Parts: sequence; structure tokens; C-alpha cells
Amino acid sequence: MGYLVFVTGGARSGKSTYAENLAKQSSKPVVYIATAIAFDDGMKDRIAKHQEQRPALWETIEQYKNFETMKEDPGFKKAEIVLFDCLTVMATNNMLDFPVDYDTCFMEQVSEVEEAIKIEVETLLDVCKDKMLILVSNEVGMGLVPAYKLGSYFRDIAGRMNQLVASRADEAYFMVSGIPMKLK
Repeated sequence: MGYLVFVTGGARSGKSTYAENLAKQSSKPVVYIATAIAFDDGMKDRIAKHQEQRPALWETIEQYKNFETMKEDPGFKKAEIVLFDCLTVMATNNMLDFPVDYDTCFMEQVSEVEEAIKIEVETLLDVCKDKMLILVSNEVGMGLVPAYKLGSYFRDIAGRMNQLVASRADEAYFMVSGIPMKLK
């Protein structure tokens, strides 16, 4: 039987470190699902720092969609704990995969993108249903309303994906300045 832990919070709130520490507390095999793409020097640096703080024994899968294919990955098969970091980066990458001009598109197109992302999230949850899944995501609803359409669509989609995961979570934590607040 699987177990879902949702860890959310703002930027640099300690989400990833907390999630990694949860996974480290067990002696069970861990697979780390990394969703980031190294598109600039800043992201390359973030990825390198995340890699340095992970235990060398952990398997890593770099993937942000098509999660059903993970079932065949040897690292995924042997893992009992899946650490997924992070849902909002996964949503961003999926949004940018679509040939949509978010400044001029119709709401039907945005709805299609959101539905595709929701299917990916549900697939991830299903693929991990027999494992402990620790899922990290940014809280996106506590800041300013984005001044541009892509940011606004992203916030709305990511917020709804966070709600979906949180509703299915066995435990949920909100991180503030490195301190976890248990939500459920």
C-alpha cells in the first residue's frame, strides 16, 4: 500500500531539504525524480547543488512527463520511496512543451494544457501507488497576481495541481523558513 507525503512552501523555504531528510530517515531504497531542465547557468547551479546534497546511493530519473515509462526503470522498480522534486517545475516544463502563445491564446487551449498536466499528475500518482511518494511543490497562491498571462495561467494550473495532490496526500506539510508546519 502506498503513502503520499506532500511538501509545499514558498521559494527557498526548505521544501527540498525537508523532503530529502524524510527520505533519508528510512533505510529503504530511494529514487529521486528530478523535473528540472538545465536551461541557463542559474538552473545548472541549482541542479548541481541538489545533486551534491543527495546521497550517492539514490537512483535519479530526470523526467517531467510520460511517467508511465518509469515502471520499466530498474531504479524505480527497486525503490520503495520516490522523491519527486518538483510539481511546479514539472507543470512549467509541460506548459512550455505546448505550441501555445499564452499572450494570445483562447481559454480552451489553456484548458487543454491544464488537462494534459492533470493527466500527467494522475499518472504519476498511479505509477507510485505502491510506494511511498514524497512530492515537493511550490506554494503559488500567496504572492502577487502575475502581471502577464503566462504567469497567471501557470499560477492557476499549479494551484489546482497542488490541490489535487494535497487532497490525496496522507500527510501534508507547509514549509516556512525551514520549519515544517503539518497540515494533515
